[in-house]
Amino acid sequence: MLNALIDRCCRWINVLIALALAVMVVMVFGNVVLRYAFNSGIAVSEEVSRWLFVWITFLGAIVAVKEHGHLGTDLVLTKLPPIAQRVCLAISHGLMLFCTWLLFSGALSQARINWDVEAPVTGASVAIFYASGVVFAVASGLLLLLNLWRLLSGQVPDDQLVQTSGSEDVATLPDMQLDRAALPSRKPPSH
Repeated sequence: MLNALIDRCCRWINVLIALALAVMVVMVFGNVVLRYAFNSGIAVSEEVSRWLFVWITFLGAIVAVKEHGHLGTDLVLTKLPPIAQRVCLAISHGLMLFCTWLLFSGALSQARINWDVEAPVTGASVAIFYASGVVFAVASGLLLLLNLWRLLSGQVPDDQLVQTSGSEDVATLPDMQLDRAALPSRKPPSH
């Protein structure tokens, strides 16, 4: 039930990202056309597009945390026994939660400081800009806590401890033999 709720929230986040991207494209393209064709423009286009870009980035990062889609290095992790993998994963979740806390406290402080500050063109509160960091930190913090709970309570099977994808090819590099005949030969340049 909890997984279904999280999946539904992520689908709505993806819809919001798509809508924000569409608005951004229309505003920027419309502004370019107006500037070149009619020597005018949309005054709020640049400011709103910049804010939407920041919100798209942070909302997309929430979905990436849910899908374990961020970059990771597992070259050493794959060589460890499952108990050591669990310890490393718990430590990494602790570090991610600490970074998320730092982001939350900084973004919240900036949102409070800029609550009464008006944006130059739209006149909207600049706190909207910093609220994206607060939303990301809260959502990703909850997801990280849930993942850590599942790890510590033994709900994560051993075969799912390594959470990065596409690393199997890199992990087997030392075992591969290069076929030197298949490689192109390098000839020194002739003068």
